Amino acid sequence: MRLQLTVLAGLAALSLAACESKADKAAEAKADSLEAQAAATPNEAKEKQLNAAADTIEQQAGNADGGATTANTPDTSPSKPH
Repeated sequence: MRLQLTVLAGLAALSLAACESKADKAAEAKADSLEAQAAATPNEAKEKQLNAAADTIEQQAGNADGGATTANTPDTSPSKPH
């Protein structure tokens, strides 16, 4: 029973890892770069602009599959009022 659970957990992890495409990784890297720039700027307006751009990139990358895997993902962007 433990072996079966271990194998099942391993397969689940592999299937999740396979979901991330090169485009997802590139978008995440671009968003991370914008977030780093936002953290480094002393200008609050520029910081908000950069964070909003990063959020947009992350949201678009997450929905590249038409929402098949992200339809129930809440928008947790700190740049948008809730």
